[in-house]
Amino acid sequence: MTILVLSSLLLIGLILLLAEVLFVPGTTVVGIFGLAVSLAGVVYAFLSFDAGIAWWITSIAVVLNLAAIVYGFSSGVWNRFSLKSAMQGGAFDGRTDALQIGMPGKTTSDLKPIGKASFGDIVYEVKSENGFIPVGTEVTIFKIENNKIIVK
Repeated sequence: MTILVLSSLLLIGLILLLAEVLFVPGTTVVGIFGLAVSLAGVVYAFLSFDAGIAWWITSIAVVLNLAAIVYGFSSGVWNRFSLKSAMQGGAFDGRTDALQIGMPGKTTSDLKPIGKASFGDIVYEVKSENGFIPVGTEVTIFKIENNKIIVK
């Protein structure tokens, strides 16, 4: 019965430590609990066996736990959790660089208060400062903030 309890404690501790490293990285709760269960197994070994056998059990438990940690970090599991690509866009991408405040344009759709207006040959999404503006109305750029074009 003593060996069953001892092996259960050490095995559960090892399984929890492996689960922390392989399946739920970053939480540390499972890993700390696994180390605590393994430590309880070592303490149980010292209480149940003489010192020589308990030290052998301790050294085997330490080697197995360290091997589990090394395996977890070298197995490539962390590569599945890491980001491999980066976003290329952003909030301001320069599409309004050709526009200036006071530039005239013409609405190509109703602005309710957001719609489309053309400035030169390019159509932009714009927002009206004063609510509804019907299609075909001449507008001027009032303000440009990042990618937002406000007209009146």
